[in-house]
Amino acid sequence: MLVESTAQVKGSPVKGIEQILTPEAVDFLVMLHERFDSRREELLKERVARQQRIDAGERPDFLEETRAVREGDWKVGAIPADLQMRRVEITGPVDRKMVINALNSGADVFMADFEDANSPTWENVVQGQLNLYDAVRRTITYQNGKVYQLKDEVALLKVRPRGWHLTEKHLVIGDNAISAALFDFGLLFFHNAKELIARGTGPYFYLPKLESHLEARLWNDVFVAAQEALAIPVGTIKATVLIETILAAFEMDEILYELREHIVGLNAGRWDYIFSAIKKFRNQPDVIFPDRTAITMQVPFMKAYTGLLVQTCHKRGAHAMGGMAAFIPNRHDPAVNKSAFEKVKADKDFEARNGFDGTWVAHPDLIPVAREAFDKVIGEKPHQKDVLREDVKVKAADLLNFKIEGSKITEAGLRLNINVGILYIGNWLCGTGAAAIHNLMEDAATAEISRAQVWQWLHHEGTHTAEGEPITEERVLQLIKEETEHIKEEVGLAMFKNCHFERASQLFSELVLSTCFVDFLTLPAYKYID
Repeated sequence: MLVESTAQVKGSPVKGIEQILTPEAVDFLVMLHERFDSRREELLKERVARQQRIDAGERPDFLEETRAVREGDWKVGAIPADLQMRRVEITGPVDRKMVINALNSGADVFMADFEDANSPTWENVVQGQLNLYDAVRRTITYQNGKVYQLKDEVALLKVRPRGWHLTEKHLVIGDNAISAALFDFGLLFFHNAKELIARGTGPYFYLPKLESHLEARLWNDVFVAAQEALAIPVGTIKATVLIETILAAFEMDEILYELREHIVGLNAGRWDYIFSAIKKFRNQPDVIFPDRTAITMQVPFMKAYTGLLVQTCHKRGAHAMGGMAAFIPNRHDPAVNKSAFEKVKADKDFEARNGFDGTWVAHPDLIPVAREAFDKVIGEKPHQKDVLREDVKVKAADLLNFKIEGSKITEAGLRLNINVGILYIGNWLCGTGAAAIHNLMEDAATAEISRAQVWQWLHHEGTHTAEGEPITEERVLQLIKEETEHIKEEVGLAMFKNCHFERASQLFSELVLSTCFVDFLTLPAYKYID
């Protein structure tokens, strides 16, 4: 189907596509692509070059060339009134029922996620845009034996587009698939920015997976171009950047500075951050991480990163947002429910005491738990940006202190990583990007930790479990076979076939056995979804 002379839609027709991919909207996307895609490609090449330098022994450090930014006396721009209170934010994918329930949840903010919590099937992507279009106009409803509709008071909407590394294969401009980031952002902004402004709010975003301030600069230039194209005042767009790569942790001041007209805060994206640490130092024999469950917020490199994030944000007048506790309640299992509430409470108490202004949850039942933790510390104020954390003295070595005392690689940890990796990939191939697995909410970030750890353990000679079992290719393949059979028994034969768990098992094997580490599991998996 030809929509515009240089743009071609490759995806099959899905409900709502005529409303979302209008000729005018596609022209807007073409403008963004032609102006910014070459810079995006150059920045992705720089990621590869940086990885090669790290593999050769280079260690990240604070940039000498941007010292003046770090030492300068500047603040981010004015923050709108409706973004001052962000005590509890709920996140989730953009399916219709989820959007309604999340907006009705009682959270201060709903982050509608086109990224890690969304499997980017063409239907999910187009329908997600349509769902948010209707949500902005408060016309969204859903029926499934029960009618779902918006309450009078709803959460503030923020949207997370996909990262710079992904493309949207269903829209090709010239010879190239459009950047998924530009596709998600562009359509949301084009259709909804003026409507949001008319309703007294604005186009608000979360930006994922940045690895440098130059990538933030690209987003800032995209924002300026988009606002100018629609005759919207520059600075109307407001964004929060997820600090979820270890390289970005060294450039938090610089990221805030590049986006200072548009940024309102940083978020401690803990799961991607752990994945990034494993990924970036995967080839270093002195950086072998233990079981995933041992990498908590209390270990040295995580404490340094979160402390620095709060200090940096508050120094610049920006919000510091806490991350996601993956534990989710189970209303049918009181023991699991009690455990989830206790763990989330401890996590949110820790964040509030350490100066964060708000936090994330993945389940509506956890909103009161998180809110109580922050209310107890912050009181009636909208935030605690007056807490400057001047006690924090973080050096580069602190961000790179990966020692986790007393922790080991266990047989159970190896099995769990394999099981979770296959289960998540199977769900993703079936169109579900956020999956409840073993009483945790798994998304692409948490699944990435699992497969990255197996790759790392397998590719360092002599690595063995605490039980003394060497981690070899033969052993890993045997465990993959065993866990695949366990999954078949757990989900049932029909779901096992329909959700392509055999293919998921094969893909997981290829990812962990590959000599070259694949940067994101979603890159090879994307070719298997329509």
